[in-house]
Amino acid sequence: LIILGSAILLPFIWTVSSSLKPFGAGIKFPPEFIPEVFVWDNYPKVFRMIPFMTFFRNSVFVTGMALIGELLSASMVAYSFARLRFPGRNLLFYMVLGTMMVPYPVTMVPTFIIFRLLDFVGTYLPLILPPFFGPAFSIFLLRQFFLTINSELDEAAKVDGANEFTIYWRIILPLAKPALATIAIFSFMANWNDFLTPLIYLQERDMFTLALGVNFLRSFRGGGDLSVQMAASVMFMLPCIILYFIAQRNIVQGIVTTGLKG
Repeated sequence: LIILGSAILLPFIWTVSSSLKPFGAGIKFPPEFIPEVFVWDNYPKVFRMIPFMTFFRNSVFVTGMALIGELLSASMVAYSFARLRFPGRNLLFYMVLGTMMVPYPVTMVPTFIIFRLLDFVGTYLPLILPPFFGPAFSIFLLRQFFLTINSELDEAAKVDGANEFTIYWRIILPLAKPALATIAIFSFMANWNDFLTPLIYLQERDMFTLALGVNFLRSFRGGGDLSVQMAASVMFMLPCIILYFIAQRNIVQGIVTTGLKG
């Protein structure tokens, strides 16, 4: 496991090591994993060359809104598929799963045309609205988890006068913390690391997300050096790493309790 883990961590270690190398050392051959001189100025240089905090705030806003929308919409749809009985439920669920088989490049142009007709190009709406319509993978994952929760809890709540929304909000969601944490990690990483969608829809530099803004370092003299780009990449990755370790507690707790606590 240590050997396998080291192999997986190798690109990350190389990124951190390269971020501390002097100018031009990032493309030196043979490569050096441990630089002879640690250049900490590569990190402040990022802030001097690009409006890093502006891009960071934009990414936090877009990712946060998309995350909220995905958790709410996917959990509601998954609850309907898992708990409600209505004609054509399974067929509709299979149709939702079928959308996972459609490659993004196939829908990229029609989606752009729709947002252009709605006059949303140049705004954050094309980045925020799609998650509010329930991504298929999140719906599938939450539905499978909701099915493991004892249905007697729903019946007991209905005896006490609870409606479907009350059951969903006050019973199912609190028991689904591990699944919600997993969806939150996937959603955060997908939206935080998304480069293509902001590239298509955003036009003003001040609105660029961090994934798109860091790319500016390639065009700067001095900033185009690999060391500065790796320093920006390390700071770009930190929120994803921090979120994983925070949400990991809920995942482990959910595995132990198997969704039947309380």
